[in-house]
Amino acid sequence: MKVIGLTGNSGSGKGTVAQIMKEYGAVIIDCDKTAHKNMLKSGAAYNELISAFGEKILKCDGEIDRKILGSIVFNDSNKLKLLNEITHKYIVKEAENEINKNSGKKVVVIDAPLLIESGLNKICDSIWVVYAPFEMRIERVMKRDGIDREGAVLRFKNQTPFEDLKRYADIIIENDGDIEKIKNEITCIMKDKGLI
Repeated sequence: MKVIGLTGNSGSGKGTVAQIMKEYGAVIIDCDKTAHKNMLKSGAAYNELISAFGEKILKCDGEIDRKILGSIVFNDSNKLKLLNEITHKYIVKEAENEINKNSGKKVVVIDAPLLIESGLNKICDSIWVVYAPFEMRIERVMKRDGIDREGAVLRFKNQTPFEDLKRYADIIIENDGDIEKIKNEITCIMKDKGLI
């Protein structure tokens, strides 16, 4: 079994790459989904997050309001660091469990925006970094998350720059929005690496 770490900055199009790999039989571990699940009332990180950030992050139903939490952490690098310290350990644990559960599969992909920061790269056989031009990423994030340009730029400020990410990369995939081109590229890479 090969474990591939898939990462890239917000709006780079990791989801598109993961979806194509899934079509070829890869098991996808979506760390964003894991993070969201852990923040639910029933989630592993819920109580720690309330202890750290207070009840002001809660909605009326007692669930964590991720928009409020986001506005707190994206404006304060220390609070963002605290959020990551709380959530990363649960994400890593769940990723490891998923890898063990799928040990009979040929390819498992850890789709994680914070692959390097969380230390998940250490359990990967290969790191794939997805890149997209800055303006294209801004547009995608504004559209996807319903935020303004300022909010998108602020989010990017708190992310490891592509220049740093690419130092870890075994493969770099440029996602300029041409789905056919990306699909062909991924098909070639996966065939070349014996993954399909």
